[in-house]
Amino acid sequence: MSHECLANWPEGLPEVNVWHRDFSTAETAYAEQKVVVFATEAEAVTFAEETRKSYAECANRPQEPGVTATGYDHGVLDVGEGATLHGMYTFDAEASDRPHFNYLWGVGRDGDTVTLNMWQSYWGDPPVTEWKSTLRTAVNKLY
Repeated sequence: MSHECLANWPEGLPEVNVWHRDFSTAETAYAEQKVVVFATEAEAVTFAEETRKSYAECANRPQEPGVTATGYDHGVLDVGEGATLHGMYTFDAEASDRPHFNYLWGVGRDGDTVTLNMWQSYWGDPPVTEWKSTLRTAVNKLY
């Protein structure tokens, strides 16, 4: 499924000081993390807030024909300068294979550094509790 929230990371990532890593299981789940160091804390604050808003609104954006989306606010984590976790469930009525997808997006910041943590899978419920723990660890390891 192609969706502007899923296809790319948010606009505005600097061209330097970005670290990226991918994780996956055999077929059912995929995760990514980006860590971005901005020139100033103000830039990091702006980027983190804009990214949070973008993820929070993802399910409200136009979907492909036959796709319904439900967004979830999984809350704020008290770590670093703050972190949030949002999710989305999609169902594609026209898909003959894997019509259900779950997504989780974590955004955390500490000083001038932002971490973005994304998870997606078509298998089962999203691991919200576990992903909150992962996001907490990611923010704690920024410094």
